[in-house]
Amino acid sequence: MSPLIQEMDEGPSNGGSLELTPVESTLRRLLLDVAAYIDKDPVPPQSASGVALPDHLAKEPVILRFTGGWIRDKLLKTESHDIDVAINKMTGYQFGLRLKEYLEKPGNAGKYGLEGVATTDKQSQKAGATDKSKLVGGLHKIEANPEKSKHLETLTMRVLGLDLDFVNLRKEIYDDNSRNPQMEFGTAEEDAMRRDATVNAMFYNINTEEIEDFTNRGHEDMEKKILRTPLEPYQTFKDDPLRILRLIRFASRLGYTIDKQAMVAMKDPGIKEALRSKISRERVGVELEKALRSSRPYEALRLVFELGLYETIFSCPDVAEADSYRPDTDGWRVMIDTLKEMLDKGETLAELLMRDDEERYMAWQLSAVVPYRDAPLPEVPTNGRRAPPMVVERVVREGIKGTNKVTDIIVAAVRNQEDISTLVDRAYERKRRPDKVVSGEDASSRDILGMAIRRWGPSWRSQVMYSCLVEVVENQDSVDGKPNNPVTQDYNIDLPLVIGRKYTAFTEHLQTIDLLSVTTLKPLLDGKALAKTLNTPPGPWMKEALDVVMAWQLRHPGVTDPSEAIEEVKRKRGELPHALVRHFLKLTIRPLFAKTKLSGVTAQGRKVTSETLPQRAGMAEDEEVAKPWKSGKDAQALDLLRWVVQTLDAQFVEELWPLIVPPLLTLLDDWETPYKLLGTQLLHQLLHIVPPPFLDRTGLGSVFSDALQPCLTALPPITPERESIDLLSAVYPTLTTLTLLRYPTTPLPGRNSTSEPISAQRTTNLDALLRKGILQGLVLSHDSPAVQTVLFQQLVPLLNTLGLESVKHLTYLLEIITPTLSLSSSSRMAEPRVLLAAVKALQAVVLNCWPRVAGYRGDVLKGVVLCWIGIDGLTGEEIGRLRRELREVVCMLRAAVGAGEQEGGGFEEELGGLVGAEGRLEDLFAETDAETGTT
Repeated sequence: MSPLIQEMDEGPSNGGSLELTPVESTLRRLLLDVAAYIDKDPVPPQSASGVALPDHLAKEPVILRFTGGWIRDKLLKTESHDIDVAINKMTGYQFGLRLKEYLEKPGNAGKYGLEGVATTDKQSQKAGATDKSKLVGGLHKIEANPEKSKHLETLTMRVLGLDLDFVNLRKEIYDDNSRNPQMEFGTAEEDAMRRDATVNAMFYNINTEEIEDFTNRGHEDMEKKILRTPLEPYQTFKDDPLRILRLIRFASRLGYTIDKQAMVAMKDPGIKEALRSKISRERVGVELEKALRSSRPYEALRLVFELGLYETIFSCPDVAEADSYRPDTDGWRVMIDTLKEMLDKGETLAELLMRDDEERYMAWQLSAVVPYRDAPLPEVPTNGRRAPPMVVERVVREGIKGTNKVTDIIVAAVRNQEDISTLVDRAYERKRRPDKVVSGEDASSRDILGMAIRRWGPSWRSQVMYSCLVEVVENQDSVDGKPNNPVTQDYNIDLPLVIGRKYTAFTEHLQTIDLLSVTTLKPLLDGKALAKTLNTPPGPWMKEALDVVMAWQLRHPGVTDPSEAIEEVKRKRGELPHALVRHFLKLTIRPLFAKTKLSGVTAQGRKVTSETLPQRAGMAEDEEVAKPWKSGKDAQALDLLRWVVQTLDAQFVEELWPLIVPPLLTLLDDWETPYKLLGTQLLHQLLHIVPPPFLDRTGLGSVFSDALQPCLTALPPITPERESIDLLSAVYPTLTTLTLLRYPTTPLPGRNSTSEPISAQRTTNLDALLRKGILQGLVLSHDSPAVQTVLFQQLVPLLNTLGLESVKHLTYLLEIITPTLSLSSSSRMAEPRVLLAAVKALQAVVLNCWPRVAGYRGDVLKGVVLCWIGIDGLTGEEIGRLRRELREVVCMLRAAVGAGEQEGGGFEEELGGLVGAEGRLEDLFAETDAETGTT
């Protein structure tokens, strides 16, 4: 007889009593009183059972027993708040109705320190939850459901902090095709014999206060710590295969050994097939979770693997049917031994990665799916649909009915395992050999590790643990230890040396640089703040850009004020803005422009020097597909591109040249003027920071020039006037800057000395820009005063750039400017803005063509004089300014003619003659005092 029990009357099935707690004693009194109440008034039940009550039971008094696990736990001195109550002649629901009826009678509830039964759902949720709760609550009927092995209705309730489940004693009759038996009212002995193990088959008869062991093996098996089926094991498991998992769970929880005969039956292929086909996956998942959450999950997994049950438990129909793949269970023993060793010894790795019960449970769950580590990934559909789930996801979600949380963690662990393993290796090597020069990123740095962990997510500890276990399985040759017993294959191992050392070093390094809680680190900037700082609308780009900011934040842990991060971005020349530039060009801008092919530029951002075949003619491309940067959701890429160009500097631009050139050329090549304009403006900004030697090496000067040339023809009426004005105002300065950059005054290193001199090439390009651009544009835009104004304005800096080289264009210039000024005296008088722009252009002509202008003074004076006469009598600010600029032309002409005195002799006499013929010219030709500025 077990010393765990107090000896009572001797007998084959009865042995000892139990010491009840005060609450359990109160419950016993309540149930006995309800039984007596029913016996005294055995009215017909309000709910008829689906199973007939035998006549001999109908005549018996109500007998109640506490059953199963509660008895076992009481004998083991283990606290238990769950009690199953077996009734000899009523279903659980029928008894529950009478219990409720009894407590609702005045005065009855008070006998037990109760106040009654909860009447509302809200009351019922809290009632009976603790021993202080005075209401009985949680009354819940579980309907008969053969599909879930519920053939008789039962009732659950809570009272004084105890969870009760009322059910009738029953016997079960099985067939070979289902685990759902035919249910009948049975005796206590029949009920005991249908249970999974003898230690779970004992009853506590609350009438006699005795423990009843109808199997006559319960006490003995508890003493021997063995799990034995009450009946023959094979038949027991065939009747209900779920009992296999229940025995595994109890063996792991209690530390008991499963009977050898039961172990043999568990390995039987027929039993395994019955477990697979007859048991719902929900029930499999429940038993597995309970086992892995127990105090000895190692034993549960050991039994699963050792009994060959792995594929039976960890499978789902579609995976099981795929003959091409089977999970790789080789090395399972080393793996789970390693995990157990870490936990038992309190290794640093276990302390940092498995901090609480939940993370320890996840470690065992993850170890259980390691055999699926190399399952083939599903093919990604070509129609853009979502890829089907991974094999391991189907196994967890459908095979063992894992929760969404568990499934998500396992999927993340499998997806990230290679990334984690690689980073652990790199970081370990970096810490082990800090003096070794490494290319690329420093894997031990705070930002690289911190961003990786944030990428892995809050469950990163479990994922790292999974990666460690995978490496243990795949590197068994590094295990320090051999099987001590070739029969049992028991191991006595330390952590696999290399793997354990590097993963421990990895987690310790994370602790040293304060990254263990990095997933909860609050970003200094949010999307709105960053978008405002970059002066661009919010969009999908923000998420990845904020990662760049977070990486900078990790590199500068001392920065805690968001304003400091904002100022860093605004600096434009610094670590964070440069990081953002790289990010935007590589991951935001380049993908959107990648579909537009540029035939004249290589992937390295250089001019194509070999001949290429023309592109195949075809239907017009779909702009929404080929140019996604034009669409609303991706249009912010242009704002980001604008910010990128503003942020670049001379040194930085060479590094990112292949990324910045294609978007600019794509914009210049677009058929819509606004995009050409943006491309021109951005290229102009870029040219101001590009070193001439670098542009020369890439050979893209001519490519840029060819891309800009078509913009010179963007004139009305083909191009809307407003768009034409904006584009022409941008393209001429850009082409001028490009020319000076391509042909600088200082010779470029490596330029062929026998080629045409740089100065001559520069002049040739500027000449073409003046004659084929501005002068031709002035002729073609005579009906657009606004465009003519812009062209005259652009003529001034171009002439100043050409300098004396402008002389060759003198005739053509005056043929355009003089008629424009002369129209001021006719009915077709030009607008004052056009005249003012033309006068300023004339000043530039006189200034830069002064050696030859004396010979053309008649043409110059014609335009000046006719314009002066034409505006006579007009008033206004523009007219006043025009008069001043006309006098300035005369002043400059007087100086130019004086400089070439041989050609310009008698110039003052000529002016005097004009004044004599037209007195209104006196103010025009009056000389200005250099000191006072008065005429």
